[in-house]
This record gives sequence, structure tokens and C-alpha cells, in this order.
Amino acid sequence: MTIIRTVSSLTSFFSLLALLTSPNIVLASSSSTPDSTGHGTQAVHGMAMHGEPKYPEGFKHFDYINPQAPKGGTLKMAVVANGFDSFNPFDIRGVAAAGISNYLYDTLLEYSADEPFAMYGLIAESIETPEDRSYVVFNLRPSARFQDGEPITAEDVKFSFDILTTKGHPFYRNYYAEVSKVTVENDLRIRFDFQETSNRELPLILGQIPILPAHYWEDREFGKNGLTPPVGSGAYRIGQFEAGRSVEYERLDDYWAKDIAVRKGRFNFDKIRYDYYTDDTVALEAFKAGSFDFRVETSAKNWATAYTGDKFDDGTIITEAIEHHRPTGMQGFVFNTRKEVFKDPRVREALTYAFDFEWTNKNLFYGQYARTNSYFENSELASSGLPSGRELDILEQYRGQLPEDVFTTPFKAPTTEGKQGLRQNLRTAMGLLRSAGYEVRDGKMVHAETGKPLTFEILLFQKSFERVVLPFKNNLARLGIEVSVRLVDSNQYVQRVREFDYDMITQSIGQSDSPGNEQREYWDSSTVNANGSRNYAGVNDPVVDQLVSLVIQAPNREELVQRTRALDRVLLNGYYVVPHWHLAKDRVAYWSHLHHPKTTPKNGTDLDNWWAEP
Repeated sequence: MTIIRTVSSLTSFFSLLALLTSPNIVLASSSSTPDSTGHGTQAVHGMAMHGEPKYPEGFKHFDYINPQAPKGGTLKMAVVANGFDSFNPFDIRGVAAAGISNYLYDTLLEYSADEPFAMYGLIAESIETPEDRSYVVFNLRPSARFQDGEPITAEDVKFSFDILTTKGHPFYRNYYAEVSKVTVENDLRIRFDFQETSNRELPLILGQIPILPAHYWEDREFGKNGLTPPVGSGAYRIGQFEAGRSVEYERLDDYWAKDIAVRKGRFNFDKIRYDYYTDDTVALEAFKAGSFDFRVETSAKNWATAYTGDKFDDGTIITEAIEHHRPTGMQGFVFNTRKEVFKDPRVREALTYAFDFEWTNKNLFYGQYARTNSYFENSELASSGLPSGRELDILEQYRGQLPEDVFTTPFKAPTTEGKQGLRQNLRTAMGLLRSAGYEVRDGKMVHAETGKPLTFEILLFQKSFERVVLPFKNNLARLGIEVSVRLVDSNQYVQRVREFDYDMITQSIGQSDSPGNEQREYWDSSTVNANGSRNYAGVNDPVVDQLVSLVIQAPNREELVQRTRALDRVLLNGYYVVPHWHLAKDRVAYWSHLHHPKTTPKNGTDLDNWWAEP
């Protein structure tokens, strides 16, 4: 599951198993409506991926918000980037303004942040899907309105689906590839039919479609509106802005959904403003001077040393490390296996031994982090030890196509703890490189047959990350491997990543507690050459394809867990990344006029639930 909208939460094929007998989307109760075949379906207020949804029909608000939160005030935020040139977040061209997906557009359903994956009606008042999940019907709220007052209709939903999957970012085309037919049944009722019924997630992820006004785009070319503020369907409209430097969102006083359950206590600020900074150090000082109100701190050094002074001592500025229980995903140095230098997994594995996490954590991060050993770290989805039980059964089907280590050796990222430390790791790396056909000549690592040196470039856009990369580069130099570090601006970085124009990048691959369709974007061979896909490593493996399919088609929570662990283990043994580190807390700093609910959902901090002191 990937949440398509950009949320404030800190931080988304070919089955071989016939385990599709039990339903995995369990619906809350409501009335029965006959479908076109004469069979009845339940019109329900919400649904969960597995099991029953937590919130019953008629619930008043989510448990993790403050329903009495006052409205008002301005939330000032900072973005460290080289500006923006578009108000269209759905097009692959250009760089969209921060916050636009979250605040300008509503979706059919709203995500619950304290469940693995459950959604409840927003634009859609109710949902219908039969037992075989061969289609889903959304019944729209008659009160739903666009920001210009026009009603939101089923035609707008169809238009949104069509435009996003044909002219939008390739992500949408892949994400909704299994939708075979879209039928507008009347002004407030739309039906999506599926190519197959084994993708249990489709009714839910279709609820994530951002709804665009068909009438607005009727005489405009999608993707070429530039910085002309469009009409949206969400709680905020675009207010004042300065091209590339700042953008302000204004809350609609007459927002049609402000009193429904999934919006109660949320979107409390009258205005939300983003100012752009090109340097994070400057942004930090601007925060401490009061230029903006809230900051997520990603630097361990800053967290340990920079948040001091009178304003922190007297409580004018508050710092909190707020614990969360969401998967932390995988951050690491990502190998682009499309490049010849990284095609051999032995080379990729060898390079993982040159990264000294323990030194990095102690000397750069003040010991704040833990090493990442799973793509689904900090969750029950993470593989560990040796495969057993159901996970082993799944993997056995592919034994001849997988490295034997998958079955015999627990995966653990290399460590430099102990007497030998990095020296022993570099010996191991040298052995792997020799087995891959490399040798050292005149102090340089070269291929024994071709004489071609092992050299590559690490692409960065954050100067602060050089302090992590340069020790890694130096360790690789001890192996005779020449590495160059290229620092580019954020816009150029985005474009090069979209086109896979890099050897190695630092990237975070986020995960939810209910993985599904988005795994295709990360790992499936169909996305290897799809510009803009999130298959950063260029994974192109038929076993991975099939495991991804099994994850998507998991019929219940337990099966999802076991299939995800199997996928995780195969990816880890493919050595597509050099794993970095993780932290199961959100480090936030904010000025004391901001307040947040007492309860933090499992997914962590969400500014859309905060408010300003009147």
C-alpha cells in the first residue's frame, strides 16, 4: 500500500500460490444493493485490508485527533530545495510546489493512521465490493464540492482516473494497471471492474485517487498549467506565492467536508506557508530565529548539538523525539544494476563491506541510530534468522533460482565490531571481488580479463551527506576502487534519478505496514526502464516478480507477513543497497504556540492533526 497523497506523516504479478480462498478486504456493515449480475453487495462506510476495520459506522472522529482543536493561525514551514516550477504534482515534468498534493486535493477515501491499512469514506459516502472482489463501486456524497462550488460527480472521478493513467506520472499507470473498465452508473455512482480478482488491495487503493475537476481541465492542457493555480477538491486553495521561493495555502471557510468524521479535528490552520531554502544550515538558523514554526530534524549531529539556548531552556521552542511504530523502510547507498559495473551481485556484496556503520554512528551520529537489516525494519514484516515454516515453504519453490545463502545464512549487514574491525571486512570484500574476476594492478582494482578499472560515481544533492560518503569512498580506495562524488542541485538530481542517470545514489525506500501494489514500482521487472519509476536499483528478477505478486495477492494478514518476509529475504540477498541506519522516533522541534494531540498514531507525527494556540 502506498498513500498517493503527500501526507505530513513522517516519514507506495503472476501468482504461483493458490492461496486465494479467503477474503482479505473485510467490510463494515450496511445495506445490500444488487449488482448487475443480480448478486447483492454491501454498501459500507469503510474497509480494512485484513480483518475488520477499527472504526464502526457512525464514528465521530479518529482516536488520535483532538475534535475540539481550535481553527486559526498560520503554520510556517521550510523546504530545503531549489524551488518549484509547477502546481501540477501529477505530471512527471517539472518540480511541484511543496504540500500541493496534500492540501489541494481530496480523495475518495481517507486513510486511518492507527491501523495497518484501513480506509473510510471521504468524497465517497460508501463503498461496495462483492466477495470475489471483481469490482468496486463508490457512492459519492451529494454534498461533495470542488473549490469553485461545482459538485463532484462520478464523471469527475472517471476523468481523474483516465487523465492520471494516460497523461500523469507513470506511477499511476502501473499502480492501477489491473483496472479493466470504468463505468459511470449515475451522477453519484461509479464502478471499477478488474482484470483479475486476486489483487485484494484494488478496492482500497482506488480510494486513494486524487479527484480533479473535469470542467476545469476541459479547455486546458494537462501538465502545461505551470504556475497557474488550479481548482482543487481539498481543504485548502493556493493563496499568495512567489515563483520558486514560497507558496501559501488558505483554508476554505466553506470546505464541504470539515464536519465529517475523517476530517474532524484535522486541517486546523487558516494558512500553511512553505518558504524555500537552498541550504539546511541556513534553514535551521531561520527556524531558531522564528522564521518558521516546525522542523523535522534528520541530522543526528544537529539534534545532539544545535538545539540549545535560552529559547529551548525556557520552553519557547520545544524539542521532542516522538516514538512511532511504522516500518522504517530501507535507506542506503543504492546500486544502479542497469550499469555494467554493478551487474554482478558479488561486486555489490563486496562493496557493502566497505561501509563502516559503527564508526559512522559513533563519530557522526552520536550513537543515535541502529543498523538496518531489512527493507521492512521496525515491523513484523521484517525477515530474520533462517527461513522456517510458511516462509520456507514459499522460498522452496524457487530454491534452484536463489543463492544458497537465502536458506543457510541469516542476513546481517557487515559490522566492524571486534578486534579485526574494518580490516577483516576489507579482506572479505577482496575475496568477493576476486571471485567476480577482479584483481589489483598497480594499486587499482581492475577486471582480470578486460583490464577495465572498477570505478563509479556517487550522486548527491545534500552537501551535508558528504561527511557520510567520503569515509566510504576512502575505504573503497583501500581496495583500489576509485569513486567520484558528484554534488548537484535538487532539480538536477530529481531529473537524473527519474532517468536512472546515476551509478549510485543515497535513497530512502519507504514502506507501509500493509505492502501491496507499490512493490511493483520498487522491484518489478516491468518498471526497470520506465522513467520515473521507483525501481531505483533496476531490479530485474523473475523470482522477485513472482514474490511481489504473492504479496499483492495475500489473502490474510498472516499470509501477507510470511510472503513479505520471503520477498525481503530475497531482496537482501540480492545486495541491491548498502544498508544504512534507522530510528523509530520522529525528531521534531516546534515553537510553543503549536500543539498536538496527546495520542500519537502508530504511523507517527502528522501535522495535519496539530493546531495553533488561539
